[in-house]
Amino acid sequence: MRTKLIVGNWKMNGSNFLIDRVNDAISSKVDKNSLEIVICPPDVLIYYANNLFQKSGIFVGSQNVHSEPNGAFTGETSALLLRECGINWCIVGHSERREIFGETDDLICKKIEILIEHNIRPILCVGETKDQRESLKYEEVVVNQLRKCFSKLNSTLLNRCVVAYEPVWAIGTGKTADPEQVNVMHKIIRNELASLSNRKNSEKMQIIYGGSVNPENIKELMSMEEIDGALVGGASIVPDKFKEIVDLLN
Repeated sequence: MRTKLIVGNWKMNGSNFLIDRVNDAISSKVDKNSLEIVICPPDVLIYYANNLFQKSGIFVGSQNVHSEPNGAFTGETSALLLRECGINWCIVGHSERREIFGETDDLICKKIEILIEHNIRPILCVGETKDQRESLKYEEVVVNQLRKCFSKLNSTLLNRCVVAYEPVWAIGTGKTADPEQVNVMHKIIRNELASLSNRKNSEKMQIIYGGSVNPENIKELMSMEEIDGALVGGASIVPDKFKEIVDLLN
């Protein structure tokens, strides 16, 4: 039985005050045996968040990492520095990083490698655009992303990763993919993970869904056999909404 996983991606939002409010709202709800909770605030809030959340059993993650261990990369953060702050998780390959900052699968692959090297669990985002969905290329797109981004990992290292299926057309749009559609895509992803590793390993890996997740749709999404959790955007920075999502999964 795979443990359910909820990841809050705050993007470029938040404050120490919001960290306090979210902690007050969900700290008593944490049961690591049934649900893992990861909050990914902006990097400048990581240290404060980790000091507060670790007392509650809530994990803190980063939204990004540089592919090199150190160097003259102004404004970037290395995996080594994330470990210094006690970080155990990191989102990579988010569609906003791909589209706005031009990140390629090859670069994402390097980021995954360095995260694994520093014992940080990558949460790899994959997903198709609206045009790719409508032209029926979504399976090809997602499978290619998985193959390229995980190309340097053996079976043991692959087990350290989480996959987040995020159809680009559903992110921040209020349009949630149909749960049955998501379940089918998660089966496709798990089959590809099996081919990259083996069936036994793939069955242990968490595959979560992201794309306008909220308290109204989380229960139906999580009723699907292949959906192991959610990557939550806007609702994760509204303490009452995030609490409601956590309550529905506990």
